[in-house]
Amino acid sequence: MTATPPWQPSASLVALQSRARQLAWVRGFFAQRGVMEVETPVLGRCGVTDINIDSIAANPTAVAGGSAKGWLQTSPEYHMKRLLASGTGPVYQISRVFRDGESGRRHNPEFSLLEWYRPGFTDDDLMAEVSDLVCGWLGCRAPGTMSYRDAFLRFAGIDPFLASDRALSARCEQWMEPSQLQTFSRDECLDLLMSFQVEPELAGVGPVFVTGYPESQAALARVSEQGGIRQAHRFELYVQGVELCNGYWELADREEQLRRFTADNQARIRAGKPQMPVDQAFLASLEAGLPDCSGVALGLDRLLMLKLGVDDLAAVIAFPADRA
Repeated sequence: MTATPPWQPSASLVALQSRARQLAWVRGFFAQRGVMEVETPVLGRCGVTDINIDSIAANPTAVAGGSAKGWLQTSPEYHMKRLLASGTGPVYQISRVFRDGESGRRHNPEFSLLEWYRPGFTDDDLMAEVSDLVCGWLGCRAPGTMSYRDAFLRFAGIDPFLASDRALSARCEQWMEPSQLQTFSRDECLDLLMSFQVEPELAGVGPVFVTGYPESQAALARVSEQGGIRQAHRFELYVQGVELCNGYWELADREEQLRRFTADNQARIRAGKPQMPVDQAFLASLEAGLPDCSGVALGLDRLLMLKLGVDDLAAVIAFPADRA
């Protein structure tokens, strides 16, 4: 990519025009299917407890009378589920979201996220709709499906559900020193193997949904038992090895959700991260009754990157973090 003066956008005019077409195409897609567009706060009273996501704090005096922190939202999920519980029916949103510490060719701390929820849909139903949207825009073939377990067995040579913690840690020693791995949790080892062994191989299998994640990696998804193994109803779509989306058949049980939030915060303490306030308004919406639904979040910047055949998000974002 040719260097440009820092006041200019890093994305070309062609990329900016393609982004405009993408937004119009997405809105047309959902209008045809009767899914309502909504807007929810970018600045909220709570962040997220997920140990793998760090929220960015903001402290405006307008939040809670100036007596508490506000947070730039990492996803519109909690607010959108509150809308669902109030009776909106199917909804989608194109939002700007923020995650601290994310930078690189496929990451920017501020990015565009498409998120939608479908009452009455299972995760399989939603995968079919994700396929229609993504393949309709990219012009690619429909994705296949591969379980998380099969992906690890095929590309990493290890069972992610049955392997011991020691066996997983030993597999990671080719990328990290044993002393560093002593503090790694089981999920951190799995994430390392996914990043270095599984994801690079997925680039060679064509568009593919990976399904059936460990329940510890899906804090907001339903869980069921298959073949004696508990698996979350979570899916991710990979196209050319690029992770595009993360979807769940949504958990609607308030008490189970609170238990998972508490476990998240305990894991954050062990990792030396600050505890996050639990979103009580979100929990109240679950108690009031979240409809049976599935939902998904899809990165629009990465989708545009694939459309234009570029390998760096800076080529499709007008002003990434280093120019913002």
